Formats: sequence, C-alpha cells, structure tokens
Amino acid sequence: MPDQLAVDIGGTFVDAVKFDPDEGIILEKTPTTPDEPEDGVLTSIDKVGAGLESAESFVHGTTLGINAYLEREGATTGIITNEGHEDVFEIGRINVPREQMYNIQYQKPETLVPRFRRVGVPGRLNAKGEELTPLDEEAVADASRTLVDEHDVESIAVAFLHSYENPAHEKRAAEIIRETVPEVSISVSSDISGELREYERTATTVMDAYIKPIFDSYVDRLSDGLAADGFDGEFFIARSGGGAFSAENAKTAPINTILSGPAGGLIGASYVSNVTSYDDLIAVDMGGTSLDTCVVQDGVPSVSYESSINEMPVQIPVYDIATIGSGGGSIAWNDNGLLRVGPKSAGADPGPICYGEGGTEPTVTDAAVALGYLSPELFLGGEMELAVDEAKAGIEETLGAPLGMSVEEASTGIFEVMFSNTIGAIRSSTVEKGLDPRDFSLFAYGGAGPMVIPSVAREMNAERTIVPQAPSVFSAWGMLMTDVVYNFSQTYMSALADASYDDVQGEFEALEAEGADRLHSEGFDDAQSSFERTAEMRYLGQEHSVEVDADDIADLDALADRFQAEHESRYGHRMEDPPELVHLRVRAAGETEKPAIEGESSGDESAHVGTQEAYCFAREERCEFDLVDRHALSTGDTVQGPAIIKEPTSTVVFHSDQRAEIDAFGQIIITQEDEQ
Repeated sequence: MPDQLAVDIGGTFVDAVKFDPDEGIILEKTPTTPDEPEDGVLTSIDKVGAGLESAESFVHGTTLGINAYLEREGATTGIITNEGHEDVFEIGRINVPREQMYNIQYQKPETLVPRFRRVGVPGRLNAKGEELTPLDEEAVADASRTLVDEHDVESIAVAFLHSYENPAHEKRAAEIIRETVPEVSISVSSDISGELREYERTATTVMDAYIKPIFDSYVDRLSDGLAADGFDGEFFIARSGGGAFSAENAKTAPINTILSGPAGGLIGASYVSNVTSYDDLIAVDMGGTSLDTCVVQDGVPSVSYESSINEMPVQIPVYDIATIGSGGGSIAWNDNGLLRVGPKSAGADPGPICYGEGGTEPTVTDAAVALGYLSPELFLGGEMELAVDEAKAGIEETLGAPLGMSVEEASTGIFEVMFSNTIGAIRSSTVEKGLDPRDFSLFAYGGAGPMVIPSVAREMNAERTIVPQAPSVFSAWGMLMTDVVYNFSQTYMSALADASYDDVQGEFEALEAEGADRLHSEGFDDAQSSFERTAEMRYLGQEHSVEVDADDIADLDALADRFQAEHESRYGHRMEDPPELVHLRVRAAGETEKPAIEGESSGDESAHVGTQEAYCFAREERCEFDLVDRHALSTGDTVQGPAIIKEPTSTVVFHSDQRAEIDAFGQIIITQEDEQ
C-alpha cells in the first residue's frame, strides 16, 4: 500500500498526517499562513517527511471558502436571473434568527450582491419546466457585458426559475456568458442543486460564485506546488457532507467544500464508531479558533440539507454541525463586569500571549498555562516554549484587576465560561432535536478538545469521554478514511398515492447512472462503487420534510411506512395526512483503501513520568496531577485522575473523580467515578 497523505488547515495550525505502510501514522502541526495558505500546507508536508513522489493520494480540507465568505473577502459577484425576479436574493425569507428573536434593532447581514449587480433577462419556464417565454440571448450577452464593464464583476451566478425541472435556459445562458466575457467565473444553479426553493438555490449559487475565483486560484497554486515537489498522485478535497472528490471537480462547485475542514473529523469519528462498539457519539472538535459539535448515531454523522452559514442558506448536503467561537485561541474579555470568552480569536498571528509572538489579549490557552495544564517546555513536542509569566501578567492586567479576581480565579472563570459555551453547543445538537446527550459518548479531538471535554463531561454527567489517537490532527487523520463521494438529487413533487413505483425507481436509476459515470471517470470500477438512495418526504401541507432511507423498497407502501416511522422518531407522533415526496437523492461512493487503527504498545518504559501542580475542578483547588506519557500506554492500562496525559501535539486533562483506560484501539476512555 503506497503512502497516503492528508492535510487540514485550521485557523491557527495546519495539521498534516502521513500513513506509511512500514512506519505507520506520522503527524505534524505547523502554524497557519493566512496570507498564502498553500505555503503552510507545503511546509507541513515537508515537515511530516512525506516523499510526494511516492504518495498515491493527497486529501485536503480547507476553511478557505468559509473564511472568504465570513470575512467578506470573496470575489465581486453579479447575478443574472429572470426579469422581474432580481430581488429574490435580497428579500430572502422573513425569518428572524432565534437568537435575535427579541432584538428590535436586528438587521439582516448586508447582501453579498447589491441591486445594481443583479440583472434580469427575459425568458421563462413554468413549474413543470415547460418554456413559456424563450430566453433572450442578446439580453444575456448585454447583461454579462454590463456587469463586467460597468461594475467590475469577477464572478456571475446564474439562477433561473424552475431550472431544477429544466436546466436548458441556464445552460444556454452560461454558454453565452463564456463567449461574451470569457475571463469571468460562472456558477450555474442547476449544476449545484437539482432541488426547488428559488431563494435557497439562488443563495447557494451566489455563495459558490463568491468563493469560486479565490478557491480556484488556491487549488491551482497548491497543485503547482505539489507537482513541483514530485507529486503525481490523486489530489482530493474533502466534502462538507462527507467523502471527498477530485480537486478539479471541486473547482467546478467549491460550495461543496465550504465546511471541508470540520468534515474530516466527522469522517474519522464515523469510521471509529463503525469499527468499535461506540455507536452513538457527540463529536466535539475544539481547535484554535472554533468549536464544532455534531451527533453521530449508529456510526452515521447527522447531515442537513437546510443549513445556513451566517444567515445564508446552503442547499447542499453538509454535516449538521453546531459551531461556536470557542477554541484554544478564543479571547477572554471584560464585558462591563462580566467575563466572556470568544467569539474573537487570537488566531495564528499574533496568537495567545504565551506564544510570545506579540499577542496581548488573554486566551483560553493562556488560562490553561496559568492553571498548570500545559508544560511550558513540552508544548508542540518542545518546539515552542511557552511564556508563562507573560500569560499570567496579561490575565492579571486585562481581567484579574478590573474584575477583582486573582489570576487563578480569572483563569478558572475562563474555563467555566468555556464549559458553559460548549454545553450550549452540544445542547443545540441534541436536546433541541429531541436527543438526550446522556445517551451518547463525548468524542473529543482537535488541539484543545482533550484538555477541555473531559471537564465538560463532568458537568453534563456524560457516561464517557473518548479521546482517539492523534486527537490534535484527527480531522486530517479522518480524511485518510474517506471514500470518494458525489451527491445527486432531483425534485420529485408528488403525493405518494399519485406516484408510480416504476417511475420513482426510474428516477433513482437515472441518478445512479449519473453517479456511476462520475465514479468511472475517477477510476472506480463497479466493484468499488456503491449507491445509497434516500427520499425527502413530508405530510401533504407541511413546509419541512424528513429524509427517509429508500434503499431496497419493494413498493411505495414500504416507503410510506419508513416515513411514518422516521417522522414519529423525530417528532414523537404520526399524522393521518397523506405522505408526499419532495426530493429523490443518491449518494455515489467510490471505496478507497484505508489504514487500520491499532492499539498502542508500551514496550518496557513506565508511562508515569512525574507530577505537575494544576487546578482540579473536582476538588476546586490546586493539587498534584500525575504526568503520563501517552505513547508508553498500552491496551488495558488505567490511569486514575487527577492526571495529565501528554503527547507531542495534545494534552489530555482529567480530574480526581475521573479514571482513564486504554481500549483495544489505543483510545483513551475517560469515565466518571467517586472522587479519590
């Protein structure tokens, strides 16, 4: 099995993982390079010792797209749509975000595409995809010239009414735009989503257009850098809803990569769940900038088709992730006498105060240093020495003195606020969706996750916390476990009683044929290809729908039974109203070769390497913590808290009322017990 390589870019660090059949898994972290992100990727590859000429595949997860959108640094974008519908994108929905429900001063975020860059052209299809008015091709050419010549547009989103039923007008408009202004990037709604809802489809296309030139340029620069270093294998990008696809295909619809970084960790969590006995997990990824949570049930991460990012809907499958600005680099601040943590982050530059790179605002990492959890001389395997005195002085000056607290009180306060923020994120992924978080194990990864989540588990009375191998680079590791995936969908509006089983099967088969062609073009044969069918359904008259497994149904009555059961599981009841089909979907997957996970071996060395004074949240005081070398632990070993388990790029902290055991896969399983 040749070398496999994966790299994940976060807000603070770039994580690289190489799997070598002889040496096993090798991992490294390097600082993110925000101005030229490809440099950080190539540096991390060099640091991990990957010989690119011998690497078979490279899987990449990036936050480039979402950062460009959130920071409003995307391309100047225009819209070409049907005449009379130019304002659909700005009008959107009247819904007010729940957190703003009682804010009478609430205003919607500023639109990405102002009115003067939205142009309507004659041409119209009806809801069945039948042409009512021919497309005015000259108007399309004039619109594209106006957008480029008068408004300096770099990217154009094409979104026409009912193109999910008939994309002919959109396809022809795209051809005209390419002929008229070939230098402009184009995103076409029917290439991105085959589903109804005009506003959501338009918004998704606009976001794709907004990030596309930046994403394309980045992928090209990274591809050139990889090639210059001898790489000629397969270059994949992780998808927001699981799996990966080729970098060239990613360039055609980069919206599918908008959450590709967090997706890697969920791919890994799903893999771990499926090969171990831990079926139900709450995956918690706490990095330097943010904290992401997602439910994994029966080994499958929750997927949403109705997601939004900063109040912008995305009509593509994405993992149902709750994200908050609460990471290791999150800044703690004084809000008129109240201690707050995040969402602003110190990022990679200048970073926390303790990094000694010019940071002046205290962060979660600085509080961890003050509380004794991080060893100054062992951070990042000894590559970075932490400035403990400076961190404490920063906490004292910014928080301690103004709030009347000691450095330790302010630091424990930072952690307690962070615990509360994290529990809130977990609650939004579970309780608010009818799930009891106590039925799940917490799965902690990311650079700061293993240090924080065992304490969160104490607060929640969770049964266990699982810390996988290589937790700080787990999202990158998860990308090694991914298959190549493509998603296909088609709106199919029909009462189930009026639908034909043969017609529904024919629609599924057409979507599968499209998926098979795509996988074959990627080099996967029939034996390596698999397909999953789902149907989105609702009761007649409902607005929202639920996704139903549509594999191996003998008739439509069987599909109705599955829908009733899913609705009852989700909402606690069934209804007498007739079921209705809304969308048919197919997930096409090409199976890749994956490295196995194996337990650690301790050899002859003792795992206990000393003690360290730190703050114990169980005892609410400082005490001696055992220092343990993770790489010296093996299956069946136990460690009684309070203890700090060290590895070069991560720190696991648990307290005096907790106990850790190493399972057969080298994972740390932390459980609650009577205080010692």
